[in-house]
Amino acid sequence: MASARQQKAAKQNIKKAARAARKKRTIAHLSKSTRTALGKQGAKIAAQKRNRGS
Repeated sequence: MASARQQKAAKQNIKKAARAARKKRTIAHLSKSTRTALGKQGAKIAAQKRNRGS
């Protein structure tokens, strides 16, 4: 399992990548791992929104 410091760094990296992608529209050019992380994050939030009402 990742340490708290690694988790914090990963979250910051994802935020930076998302910010850059919004600015430059470079999602297609991001590394596969970053794209996967962004997709997983989006899916997680979508699932939370779906399950909020129940």
